[in-house]
Amino acid sequence: MKLAAIDIGSNAARLLISEASPNSAGKMDFTKVNLVRVPLRLGFDVFANGMISEKRAACLIDTIRAYKLLLDVYEVKYLKACATSAMRDASNGQFLLQQVKEQTGIDIKLISGREEAAYIYENHVAEQLDNTKSYMYIDVGGGSTEITLFSKKQLVFKESFNIGTIRLLHNQVEESTWQQLKDFIKNNLKGLGPVMAIGSGGNINKVFSMSKRKEGKPLSLETLKDYHKEFSSFTVEERIHLYNLREDRADVIVPALQIYINIMRWTDTPEIYVPKIGLADGLIHALHSEIAAATSQL
Repeated sequence: MKLAAIDIGSNAARLLISEASPNSAGKMDFTKVNLVRVPLRLGFDVFANGMISEKRAACLIDTIRAYKLLLDVYEVKYLKACATSAMRDASNGQFLLQQVKEQTGIDIKLISGREEAAYIYENHVAEQLDNTKSYMYIDVGGGSTEITLFSKKQLVFKESFNIGTIRLLHNQVEESTWQQLKDFIKNNLKGLGPVMAIGSGGNINKVFSMSKRKEGKPLSLETLKDYHKEFSSFTVEERIHLYNLREDRADVIVPALQIYINIMRWTDTPEIYVPKIGLADGLIHALHSEIAAATSQL
């Protein structure tokens, strides 16, 4: 069964097409068929001007049209599409999503930060986590950061903060917002003991890839600090050429590291694990669960 997810983020739009099939143990495996990422950078408009410009709106509609063609070619029958922080904050966000639906037939749902956190982590948690430990998931995007804490396999909290890489580039994160995040973490971690950090997002994935760590091995806080210091010493243009980064990665990787570093410091966490999970993956899992639930009622 082919499933697809569209994630309209503040920095980029992603289309993920996956094949869902049961393995020999009877559990469902999700195999990536294709992933298409387009750096729409909606947050650059929204976090500066409060709305999405005509130019970027046209690019979004063209992107969804292209995704629709791919969905048809791959003969995908099931799709879940969501938009996050930039679209939430855009004064013309709902109008634009209606335009997308009218012109492409694709219905994109605007989701809250908490819903975003739930999609990213809940499926991963169910299968992967140790019953006896505490885990903090940190997902850093262009417009917001979602943090979710599980202890002994129970959800303690999931919260979203308007601290994102593009907001930081535009100097739109107040010191009071940082303090709110710090206080929230400190107050909610009392009495839980050591917490393991798990990171997601394009920037932490890129740093993990550059580090040449083996799959399943963590990155240390000191390693993140070293990368932050190193990247900060170069201009965006220099980062593009020195590290072979796309421009839409080279500018946001420094503020992203700043967010991960601050959260790890406040949680007294020396290491962070970087599994390959993201919102699009979570949407695929959620879509499959919805299909299974609907089928079982027939």
